[in-house]
Amino acid sequence: MNKTEIVRSYRNKYGMEMPNLKLARIIYNDNPLVFPTLDAVRTTLRNIQKGYNHPQGQRKVTHPHADRPLNPYKLPESYKKEPQLLKLPTGCDNILVISDLHIPYHDIESVSIAIEYGINADVNTIFINGDLIDFHGISRFEKDPRKRSVKQEFEATKSFIIALRDAFPTQEIYWLLGNHDMRYEKWLMTKVYEVFDDEYYHMEQRLQLNEQRVRLINDNVLVKAGKLAITHGHHVMKGFFAPVNSARGAWMKAKQSLLISHVHKVSNHVEVNLDGDSFGTWSTGCLSELKPDYNPLVSNYQHGFAHVLVDKAGDFQVKNYQIINGKIH
Repeated sequence: MNKTEIVRSYRNKYGMEMPNLKLARIIYNDNPLVFPTLDAVRTTLRNIQKGYNHPQGQRKVTHPHADRPLNPYKLPESYKKEPQLLKLPTGCDNILVISDLHIPYHDIESVSIAIEYGINADVNTIFINGDLIDFHGISRFEKDPRKRSVKQEFEATKSFIIALRDAFPTQEIYWLLGNHDMRYEKWLMTKVYEVFDDEYYHMEQRLQLNEQRVRLINDNVLVKAGKLAITHGHHVMKGFFAPVNSARGAWMKAKQSLLISHVHKVSNHVEVNLDGDSFGTWSTGCLSELKPDYNPLVSNYQHGFAHVLVDKAGDFQVKNYQIINGKIH
């Protein structure tokens, strides 16, 4: 469906009595990849309502609290942002989760093992859970001139995406941005903000993601696969500190079933409440070098990936695998 059809379906579902702003928020939260802003939804809503007629002419929209002003105390304009949530389609129920390749510092053997597993498992969805690309050259940290240039990183990432699409020609591919991926957008904002509003300079165009049918998701969007929440993890694990059991650390922050990456370590944690309901948290391993220059001796990083299965009720199963010496454990 196009944008107009999506908005019209929501208006028909909730009726003309629901205020535009409230309905726009529902639509925007459900479709963050379709509408760039909340105002874009409201504009589409106003446009379609011109076509609703009743016997007396254009149908009047009635609000339950029309006599109450929205800002009775004349408070200053708010720039509050609504939380963003993306629910994967129900057809995305057999998911290969890979993350932290940090191209061009990816580990070819481990990436190949994960791809081969996904092919053999006949997955219908590939979910890249952040840090696909490293962006060493535009990091705020100390830079090594011997490292790959940003151009070389882009070209290597573009080649990987093409190879991934060749391996999974019909599957859905999502890429949730991680903190390393976000380095480029932050660089655009601070160094060349004059062209920030030009789509030509953003990753979608530079990597030709639309041609490869890769859906890019902003790092502040919480993704749900059934009842399982998925995020890269840099908003959960702040700074460089991570607990001994990263999954338990994620549980202490989120208090819900959650899968993260970011920490490059394989861990699992399960909690049961008083009603007997079980909740699980997982952190997945990386697919990059295990001894990077910034931590060459005791990084304790681990290679790994996850396989997520979701049933029609939204219940899920997570298989959190570690790769050791070329073998899946």
